[in-house]
Amino acid sequence: MPGQKLVLAGNGMAGIRCLEELIRIDPDRFNITVFGSEPYPNYNRIQLSKVLQGDTSIDDITLNSWSWYESNGIRLYPGETVTEIDTKNHYVRTDKNRITAYDQLILATGSHPFVLPLPGAEKKGVITFRNIRDCQKIIDYSKNKKTAAVIGGGLLGLESARGLLNLGLNVTVVHKSPYLMNRQLDQTASHLLQLQLEKQGMHFLLNKQTVAITGDESVDGLTFNDGDHIEADLVIMAVGIRPNCKLAEDCGIPVNRGILVNDFMETQVSDIYAVGECAEHHGVCYGLVAPLYQQAQVLAKHLCRRNTEGYTGSTTSAKLKVSGVNVFSAGQITETEQTKTIQSYDGWRMTYKKIFVEDGKIKGAILFGETHEGTRLTGLISKQAPVEDYLNAGSTQESEADMVATMSDDEIICGCNGVTKGTIIQAIKEKGLTSVAQVRACTNASRSCGTCRSMVADLLKMTIGDKFDSTKKEEPICTCTTMTRDEVVADIRKMGLTNVREVMHVLDWKNKNGCSKCRPALNYYLNMVNPTGFKDDQESRFVNERLHANIQMNGTFSVVPRMYGGVTNADELRKIADVADKYQVPMIKLTGGQRIDLLGVDKENLPKIWKDLNMRSGFAYAKSVRTVKTCVGENFCRFGTQDSIGMGIKLEKRFEGLYTPHKVKMGVSACPRNCVETRVKDIGVIGVQGGWEIYVGGNGGTKLRKADLLCKVKKSEEVLEYAGAFLQYYRESAKYLERTSAWVERVGIEHVREVLSDKKTRDELNQRIDEALSTIRDPWQSVLDDRETQKKLYQKVYAGETDHQ
Repeated sequence: MPGQKLVLAGNGMAGIRCLEELIRIDPDRFNITVFGSEPYPNYNRIQLSKVLQGDTSIDDITLNSWSWYESNGIRLYPGETVTEIDTKNHYVRTDKNRITAYDQLILATGSHPFVLPLPGAEKKGVITFRNIRDCQKIIDYSKNKKTAAVIGGGLLGLESARGLLNLGLNVTVVHKSPYLMNRQLDQTASHLLQLQLEKQGMHFLLNKQTVAITGDESVDGLTFNDGDHIEADLVIMAVGIRPNCKLAEDCGIPVNRGILVNDFMETQVSDIYAVGECAEHHGVCYGLVAPLYQQAQVLAKHLCRRNTEGYTGSTTSAKLKVSGVNVFSAGQITETEQTKTIQSYDGWRMTYKKIFVEDGKIKGAILFGETHEGTRLTGLISKQAPVEDYLNAGSTQESEADMVATMSDDEIICGCNGVTKGTIIQAIKEKGLTSVAQVRACTNASRSCGTCRSMVADLLKMTIGDKFDSTKKEEPICTCTTMTRDEVVADIRKMGLTNVREVMHVLDWKNKNGCSKCRPALNYYLNMVNPTGFKDDQESRFVNERLHANIQMNGTFSVVPRMYGGVTNADELRKIADVADKYQVPMIKLTGGQRIDLLGVDKENLPKIWKDLNMRSGFAYAKSVRTVKTCVGENFCRFGTQDSIGMGIKLEKRFEGLYTPHKVKMGVSACPRNCVETRVKDIGVIGVQGGWEIYVGGNGGTKLRKADLLCKVKKSEEVLEYAGAFLQYYRESAKYLERTSAWVERVGIEHVREVLSDKKTRDELNQRIDEALSTIRDPWQSVLDDRETQKKLYQKVYAGETDHQ
């Protein structure tokens, strides 16, 4: 019956996934109304920890934009909660006294965080971590705080702790179990995880039971059952979740731990269904996204009267990245007398595998460090496959591509969104998809965490063969738009656009606020196109560039002052030493770029240190020209043929602070011995008899690349000319976050040589780089000159100190 009234109570991932499936199957069947307690469209809750950690933004984790609801004819009432259901007369009432009739009602009310009933749990500074509001509360409250405690050593607790470290707090995780993540890992894997997290700066109190939260109005610590006490300015409760089934219970729908449902997600009241974390199916409430999406797909088919076998339960599996550490867990992870195990442990590589076998069948698995087998193991566990199926596959030597090829069509490729191999292959064939981006847009595979992206690429290669490479088109700069980098830059030039929001509005971005991928890129492209006219958007810069310092693993920052060509003097060294003593800098390190790095600086001390140093920023945090490394040259080395120090200083002063698509490092050697690794620099200059050789596109990082010879010149001025032309051509034609090494490989060194061989072209490029350089000010001094920026970004306000300090 077209036009049936469908009401969804809950605007979260499970409920909206059900609507996506309904719209896909039969888009005209229902008139849909959605009520969501939060004032946001549907977002990816499992990515909230990345928002807290500063790795992404709230906009970037939005799964369904406001326009999605509008374009699909869905009435959304954000910030409005269903409080009453009249099951007899088929209507719901909300907390705003809105009454809405329904023919079918889906309850997707999710869960709420469990709060331990401890004395002091109501104090200010005791916060749960479940939604965007919690995330913002933690960020706001943590300002000017020094210590935090996280109660709970599960996944959410550890992710919270990582976020608190990034916010600059000293963090202790309190867990009543003897080891971390005890529901997903065994003691061996947990111990390896603890070692890795301790290196990041986390502290742990295991086998500790909290009995009280202390403090007056605000929290100041925790007390344990053994009498111990720790100080804490902030406490995060991360001890689990409870299904939110109060609405159902109040209106007489049977509940147990969750809302009771059958295999078709029907409650025991006609025309009312439940899906997601609030539902209890055969005694189990699921909290992972894959089972919830499976439930949503079953319910959508059932509502559309399509054949479905129903939901029969899920093998719970979790392929996770806990604070950057890969772990995997699936099925049974405890041993009985009947259990046999297959194990491997590599203490050097920090990898561990344990597979649980009973009656010759695979029952469960734990992987640590190396988790590529996780997808296959989940399928084998779900099927209760014989152990021989795993052993005969030669799993440890099998490539990911081979593994994907042998997977069955019903096995999950994208665990976050529950997308199977068969679904992806069908979409590739039926819709002619040729890129990962197209598969993502069509099926949701790789839409969330992105760890399955390489398997999606393998499926494309397997399905369309050579067409994957030959027909692959340049991807859009992000999922907010279909436009490529070149199209965006061309429109910025043509339309004279000057700021990020203007670009997103004029070019009709799907997500009107952009995301953490496109906003920094747009900000750079605007700067590159019109350096004197563009309006810098600080909020579109990465945290390091906003704060002009590199954030470290423990949430502190590093300070690297400018030393042209790696040369310093006694006065500068004294100032650095005095600053290190005054602010108790925990480590002073010589960098690979011949600079001095002050590590472990608290954020509020950054402006104070910059003022006391009275040195220019070394730009060690920015996507910009950074350092020019030099050898001692002809003035001191008996092999030197040129003044490498002088040339290095000229290069560094010439291009100081120039913003580029990615970081740029340079080196100058006075002879072919290359004492400063010139051949693995973005620009490397080597002194030879009678002149200089200029090399470009080198990389000494994880993707090692030997630089290509660009040209040979005789004069120092020519080095500066070619270096300027190369940098500007790179700035104008590279993608944002593309290193010179990748750019040179993509466009070809012969092409670069050809472009720069023309004197007129070099002059034009240098004129444009001069325009860009004319706008650059020392960022440290700019902060010192701007009291509002200090108040906004650096917490404890340096400007409030008296002038004589």
